[in-house]
Amino acid sequence: MIEETCFAYKITGGYCLPVTGSLLKQKRLEAGFTQSQLAKMVGVSQAHIAKIEGEKVDPRLSTVNKILETLEGGRGRKCGEIMTHNVITAHPKDKIREASETMVRHAISQLPIIEDGRIVGMITEEAIVRNLSPDIAEELVEKVMKPPLPSVPEDTDVTVIRPLLETNSGVLVTRKGKLVGIITRSDLLEVVSNIVLKL
Repeated sequence: MIEETCFAYKITGGYCLPVTGSLLKQKRLEAGFTQSQLAKMVGVSQAHIAKIEGEKVDPRLSTVNKILETLEGGRGRKCGEIMTHNVITAHPKDKIREASETMVRHAISQLPIIEDGRIVGMITEEAIVRNLSPDIAEELVEKVMKPPLPSVPEDTDVTVIRPLLETNSGVLVTRKGKLVGIITRSDLLEVVSNIVLKL
């Protein structure tokens, strides 16, 4: 008996999400789509869908994500539904030592910088490392902060932020211009995980 090939993506804690070509084909047929129709909605060629279903290629995670969202009605979910709440932030006048300690304590690699209620930048582990000096710990966050991540209102459709997460580590979520959440790639992968677990 030939063991079925699967596309496995690590989500969190070493958990792998198996998505087989035959599973995707089954869901496509249940949804009543032809390969051509699905390909058009996902933005790939019909031949690529055929190869994925025939388990002849290992698709990109973003492609599997689009297929699953299309087949399972993932469209329509809002950023406010999947965002991480209670975002930990820093102020431009904080010392880099304080920001570093916060990142270590909460096991995160970046902090939005807020001043007078506005998002003015980001401080990241990478930025700190790139600016290492004997007195870096006592420097102010504003010295090494980077431009802020892209931001979207909380009622933005999740499909809108997919391309943003392909080029950014996260997307900030706002309500009336105020920061209320953040969505990272792992948050989006969690959405994919929940979709598959319902299959």
